[in-house]
Amino acid sequence: MKAIQVIPGDGTPRLVWAEVPDPSPGPREVLLEIHATSVNRADLAQAAGHYPPPPGAPTILGLDAAGIVVAVGPQVEGWQVGDRACALLAGGGYAEQVAVDHRLLMPIPPGWSFLEAACLPEVYLTAFVNIFVEAEFQPGQAVLVHGGASGVGTAAIQLVRHAGGRVLVTAGKPAKVALCRRLGAHRAVDYTQEDFVQAALEFTDGVGVHIVLDMVGAPYLERNLQALAPTGRLVFIATLGGSVAELDIRRLMARRQRLIGSVLRSRSVEEKAAIIQGFQEQFGAALERGAIRPVMDRVFPIQEAQAAHEHMREFRNLGKIVLQVRP
Repeated sequence: MKAIQVIPGDGTPRLVWAEVPDPSPGPREVLLEIHATSVNRADLAQAAGHYPPPPGAPTILGLDAAGIVVAVGPQVEGWQVGDRACALLAGGGYAEQVAVDHRLLMPIPPGWSFLEAACLPEVYLTAFVNIFVEAEFQPGQAVLVHGGASGVGTAAIQLVRHAGGRVLVTAGKPAKVALCRRLGAHRAVDYTQEDFVQAALEFTDGVGVHIVLDMVGAPYLERNLQALAPTGRLVFIATLGGSVAELDIRRLMARRQRLIGSVLRSRSVEEKAAIIQGFQEQFGAALERGAIRPVMDRVFPIQEAQAAHEHMREFRNLGKIVLQVRP
């Protein structure tokens, strides 16, 4: 089969569509013929050599994929050859095929294209596990989501709104702010023009938000805690702005706030399967009837993965960037 291979260099790594060995599914795995995969910022970090895959995971880029099941192992349950599915992956999405544990598959909702389905697993499950599991969201609570126009951000807006929460987001351009509002954000802040701490306090009548979902890291730590209510939860899912910061622990203790670090990729198959089950139980019906649907920014042919990465690197995307593997 063919897959994207990363060719290191002095500057930006080159992404080349080239022949690689075919994957061989294990007893509990299916072989998925990939029609589309999506670009996640973790892919850029891995290509640059900063985010190696977990032990045992494919070295090929790609954290999710959508396609057709073309083979099943003897211990696979619930899936047959010919089924349309999308999958959460630890790697391997930038390819023509991938072997994946059947517990990490999700059915593609009726009427969804493979392109849309490729946008579902990584960002929606990331938003779900961090807001609803790690931060223990309850209906009526206020959530601050940074990067509201990103893949995770657009997913978080929809999930929190659907679950009866109030959503405040930050974004860096007028078009991104407008997108967040169209998706249902109750308040969208252009962080180049407004102070999100002040906005969060106004949004909550001075109390602060219950949850902050942050991918910026160190530069936002102090301000996130200022925007957070007593007993609030701050969840870190990335450190795009830096990973080292000072913290006044006594103030954290006095306000009984919690800091939560979280990753999805390196969790066990069992953990991921439980996350998928919880997500489908809470939001499966909404996906089926189209009440929740991914936001696609641009579709690139897989051979143009380099251009797709550059598009994300420059923060130009509104929603998900998709790589089309098969026409």
